[in-house]
Amino acid sequence: MDGAVEELMPRLLPVGDCDLPEDFDPTVPPRTPQEYLKRVQIEAARCPDVVVAQIDPRKLKKKQTVNISISRCQPAPEGYSPTLKWQQQQVANFSAVRQSLNKHRNHWRSQHLDSNVIMPKSEDEEGWKKFCLGERVYSEINILSDNENTGIDYMKVGFPPLLSIVSRMNQATVTSVLEYLISWFGEKKFTPELGRWLYALLACLEKPLLPEAHSLIRQLARRCSEVRVLEENKNEEQISALNLIICLVSRYFDQRDLADEPS
Repeated sequence: MDGAVEELMPRLLPVGDCDLPEDFDPTVPPRTPQEYLKRVQIEAARCPDVVVAQIDPRKLKKKQTVNISISRCQPAPEGYSPTLKWQQQQVANFSAVRQSLNKHRNHWRSQHLDSNVIMPKSEDEEGWKKFCLGERVYSEINILSDNENTGIDYMKVGFPPLLSIVSRMNQATVTSVLEYLISWFGEKKFTPELGRWLYALLACLEKPLLPEAHSLIRQLARRCSEVRVLEENKNEEQISALNLIICLVSRYFDQRDLADEPS
């Protein structure tokens, strides 16, 4: 048996016959390299060939700390569930947008930005929220223009997801901004500004999805379904926008367990 074990597991430090004193005691600290290696051999020989761990399942149940949510989207309100044909058309349109974006990304990236467009750094969460949503939505205040002829103040209403902007965002930034906006959406209402940016960021996500992006879009779809159910006035345009995001997450990014059942 020992010979077979040695064939499968050759010794890394073979120890030949060495002159050890007659009073060699393996229980005391070794005094020479030969004594140390001999002691290792003796201890290894005493180890059983097979070791079985004795596990008490009751202790494991008490110490579980990770909970994985596999909850699905809440069903659409009666009469507002999208048809399968509509969902398929949205996926086709979205796919075409992604292909066009990838094809012309270098062109749009080379375009000069207006002097008032200052993109925040990737880690600037508050900066990105204000950049995308504007002070009006971010601060939840009504800002009235003093002069209608002064033009649009994008600092107040938010910058739209122009191709010249999103084409400059790498995947790390896309994922970070998506996380910031989903976090904001977790406690706030859905707005057109938010919807435009969510659509643009989803269009910029590369497949296969990174684990963090996978978790984010599932969180986004579930949040859309919650807001959709709570929509008091059943605003058809807003519900359609929420349906669209759920549709893209579930059917384009293959999260089929979150898909709406066709009406």
